[in-house]
Amino acid sequence: MTPSLPSPLAVLPALLLAWGLIGMAGLLRPRSLAFVARTLFPLGALCGIAIAAVAALHLGGPVERLVLVVGLPDLPMHLRLDALSSVFLVLLGATSAGISVFAAGYFRPGQGTTPGLLGAQYHLFLASMGFVLLADDAYAFMVAWETMALSSYFLVTTDHRIAEIRRAGFVYLLIAHVGAIAILLCFGLMQGGSWQFTFDAMRAAHLSPPWAAAAFGLALFGFGAKAGLVPLHVWLPEAHPAAPSPVSALMSGVMLKMAVYGMLRVSFDLLGRPTWWWGLVMLAVGLFTALYGVIFAAAQTDMKRLLAYSSIENIGILFTGIGLAIVFDGAGRPTLAALALVAVLYHAINHAFMKSLLFLGTGAVLHATGERNLGRLGGLIHQMPWVAWASLVGVLALAGLPPLNGFVSEWLLLQAFLFANEVPYSFVNMLLPLGAALVALAAALAGYVMVKFYGVVFLGQPREAALARAHDAGLLERAGLVWLALGCVLLGLLPAQVVRILGVVSAQLGVGGLPAATTPWWRLVPLPARQASYAPAVFFAAVLGVVLSTTLLVRLFYHRRVRRSPAWDCGFARLDSRMQDTAEGFGQPIRHIFQPFFGMQRSLPSPFDRAPQYRVVITDRIWRGLYQPLQSMVQWVADSLAWLQQGRISVYLLYSFVTLIVLLALVL
Repeated sequence: MTPSLPSPLAVLPALLLAWGLIGMAGLLRPRSLAFVARTLFPLGALCGIAIAAVAALHLGGPVERLVLVVGLPDLPMHLRLDALSSVFLVLLGATSAGISVFAAGYFRPGQGTTPGLLGAQYHLFLASMGFVLLADDAYAFMVAWETMALSSYFLVTTDHRIAEIRRAGFVYLLIAHVGAIAILLCFGLMQGGSWQFTFDAMRAAHLSPPWAAAAFGLALFGFGAKAGLVPLHVWLPEAHPAAPSPVSALMSGVMLKMAVYGMLRVSFDLLGRPTWWWGLVMLAVGLFTALYGVIFAAAQTDMKRLLAYSSIENIGILFTGIGLAIVFDGAGRPTLAALALVAVLYHAINHAFMKSLLFLGTGAVLHATGERNLGRLGGLIHQMPWVAWASLVGVLALAGLPPLNGFVSEWLLLQAFLFANEVPYSFVNMLLPLGAALVALAAALAGYVMVKFYGVVFLGQPREAALARAHDAGLLERAGLVWLALGCVLLGLLPAQVVRILGVVSAQLGVGGLPAATTPWWRLVPLPARQASYAPAVFFAAVLGVVLSTTLLVRLFYHRRVRRSPAWDCGFARLDSRMQDTAEGFGQPIRHIFQPFFGMQRSLPSPFDRAPQYRVVITDRIWRGLYQPLQSMVQWVADSLAWLQQGRISVYLLYSFVTLIVLLALVL
């Protein structure tokens, strides 16, 4: 009799616990960078691969449940593994594997936090995200969620000696906790008056429409704060540049998707069938976030801030897709809802690989040059070819160019938008095409941003003499970059297989599944009755064939007649890096067209200046118009109530006594 294999839900918590133990092992030798980097981070990468493999094998399998012995009396923690959590566990494990391998060669001594403590925080961050995906009750979810927030806060403030980094960490932690309060209130509403904290009890609660809408609004606020939806986005462009690059990659590529997972779990699972107008609210917020993020990305001159605003744009696209799926599902169009939901899941995986790859690339550039300012870079493709070619894959994917993965998910989302006429509400039919146009505009501007990013950093001539001493990434860093670049390529070339797997998620959530495809493996036809198809392998083969045949023809018939001479210099005998397009100049058309979005402070030179300089500082109007007045109001309230803090124990005991009297009076 052959022994039966353990269930995936029995293996996954053990692997997540292994992540935590790997981190704790770093505390045994806290100052040994070699031990932490060369031993623990590779072990963490292997653990991530194992988690992705186990979760991938479970896709399509039955829902599994497990009750842990840990927790409070009469309040144990419940775990659940279904198709939705399996997809995000694959995302977590596969992406973190590449990031961990890169991190093994990235960290250097003297970066603030000791290596052992840094490794403990890093792997605790990974484990907590895994438990968020497995949690099946509000208690377990909030414990994992808060652990994720605290561990990521300490990672953001790794170099805590710098005041700007401490400020960025504080803003992040503040908004994270405000969002957590909203999520906790959402869970409280979904309990429906019972004392059961399990998600099964929430599924059976059957809330009235007003209470269900209130729970949905709280979920949108809470998970939107973690995801970076406008106007809750202000922490993201501050925290990502402050954190070390592998941490930025984890936060942008993986942690933001935990908020997407939470929104999907609440909208399509815990609240039952969503109401269609909820989707319109999310569509509006998502579209504005996408456009806002990409416009600010185009105006940035800091590499990591540019990528942070690009993450805001992609989060907006993801929430737009969720909103579209809610509209279709609420309007009784399950096939179209499934298509939009598959596009969201696909783009979540794609963005994890694309953005992690680019954040790691900026980390390699930062180590090699010591610069994050785009105005001081350039020409690095010669000194850093491995980083340049790997980053080119991420740039092309994030720009949405075929045959890479970014194109597929955006194409699927636009396909879903094309069927807006099937929604049985006339004014929705008029609004959804506008949403498709805004998604297309955001995608086009994303391509513009990526051209700016790659061209200014890697092409042209070096803008500083010190760039000639830049060095390429090390062996482990290259391995991490190649892993993520390979993921971008495979996800782009095999979309039919990925879509078929992701269709299982929509079916298990009760949304509906996509029609069974009878087309060959190399051709993607999401809705066979609509005749829209995409063949990335054929596209790639055609492009490769044209390039190879052109190269061959040139070498055979034209190469011998080539005469080499210097390029025409347009009448300028001494071209230098000052004549190249700058990051500020590249973003000037966007600043001009979308000027109302920006708060700009210009420093104009005088005609009599011996060394005139023109300077533009871009600021966020939302920060100045919303958060600064709010900060002033909170400070005023705190100052007004400062007299309550007397510093005497007898006064504090009096406060406690009065509170007890008031509570007893209310109860009686």
